[in-house]
Amino acid sequence: MIPDILSPGQYDTVYNSLSLVIAAQLFTAVFLLISLPRILPRYRQAITVAIVVCGIAAYHYFRIFDSFREAFVTEAAGGQGDYAQAAGAGFNEGYRYVDWLLTVPLLLVELIAVLALARSVQRGLLVRLVPAAALMILLGYPGEISGDNGIRGLFGLLSTIPFAYILYVLFVQLTKSLNKQPVGVRRILSQLRWLLLLSWGVYPIAYLLPLLNIEGADAWVFKQVGYSVADILAKAVYALIIFRVARIKSFDDDPEFSEVERSLDEKPTRV
Repeated sequence: MIPDILSPGQYDTVYNSLSLVIAAQLFTAVFLLISLPRILPRYRQAITVAIVVCGIAAYHYFRIFDSFREAFVTEAAGGQGDYAQAAGAGFNEGYRYVDWLLTVPLLLVELIAVLALARSVQRGLLVRLVPAAALMILLGYPGEISGDNGIRGLFGLLSTIPFAYILYVLFVQLTKSLNKQPVGVRRILSQLRWLLLLSWGVYPIAYLLPLLNIEGADAWVFKQVGYSVADILAKAVYALIIFRVARIKSFDDDPEFSEVERSLDEKPTRV
């Protein structure tokens, strides 16, 4: 539940974590957009999807940030007093779920796109992963907004089913495709799946806090910071790793392109 009162320290912690996510998502998208010409065209679809993901996340975090500022106010000079929920305003948790509904399936599209698999294989993976990702988010939302722990637990359990299926596809069925990737990226791609698991693991922990009777302002602040850190890892950091994979594969596919790109990297700049 959203707390009635936040201390100045709690308010600043959430405020700064939301600001950090906006900066991370926005400037990761800018970097990737500028860097598109530095990979081969066949891998640009993956990076374009990454740019869209970071852009969607930045937009929604702007909305979350504004919602937070409107929801908690103080009349103390210099913002040094407690922040109370403003009359007629509330913090909208729904923005996060709208964001995840769009971005979580696209994160899986990024991974499949950068592999550059045969179309039939790629289509087969996407048909399984994208609906499962959307279903996972849709099933989690009713529990998130419910004040009843029974309903929360039920929908949490239901959303775990597509989550487990996604992990099965990523760690069992996708392994065959990873073995066909260039040696230089196999380990990175394997670690990328663990990054998804690690970052996504934050969400169910935060989701379960009320079921564990961990409530109050501190728990709510922990949840907001946890979601923020997880979103940076799952979107911005993930996108940069996808870009690195695309660069390595571009170099492996086209030695001439690799030579030109390496010469640009090594070219001294004039001061």
